[in-house]
Amino acid sequence: MIDSYIEFVTTWPIVSAMLQFAVLGTFGDVIAKWIIEGRVSKPFGFVILICKMLEWALLAVMIKYAFIGFAGFVETLVQHQMLPELGPWSRAIAISVATNLQFGPFLVLMHRLLDNLIARKSNWANIDKGFMSLLWFWIPAHSVTFALPKPYQIGLAALWSVALGIILGFYNRKPAN
Repeated sequence: MIDSYIEFVTTWPIVSAMLQFAVLGTFGDVIAKWIIEGRVSKPFGFVILICKMLEWALLAVMIKYAFIGFAGFVETLVQHQMLPELGPWSRAIAISVATNLQFGPFLVLMHRLLDNLIARKSNWANIDKGFMSLLWFWIPAHSVTFALPKPYQIGLAALWSVALGIILGFYNRKPAN
């Protein structure tokens, strides 16, 4: 089964990223809605659910390119002696820091913009918390992600999107009566 997964993600890197994020990212949105509403129910209609899956698939393409690009960015900095030689963990941390501090703010904004388009409203509340999560959650989380072999990185990143749903749910939950 693991061999099939590795073959799938290496043969179809963009498609596999889109599918993994469409499923897991949308599941994270469902969990967020459950937390916000304080109950487990049908959180979205069919059309909104499909739109959210498409949103996550689009974000997945950007994330996949960023992962490849920022790994190359860090490697080039090492080659040009702008960073020291890095071991596996320090390389993973460097890629995570570069990715989250340079690409992360764009992704937070893009994610919120797409959420607003789907909801047909303008909601920028707590966007500052989304930016702060880059520091306290995403840099450590993606340090683990980039320590893994490449075929597993997007899969773990998609799993982290479930964690994002939980985080966003708690940020936006309704106060208890």
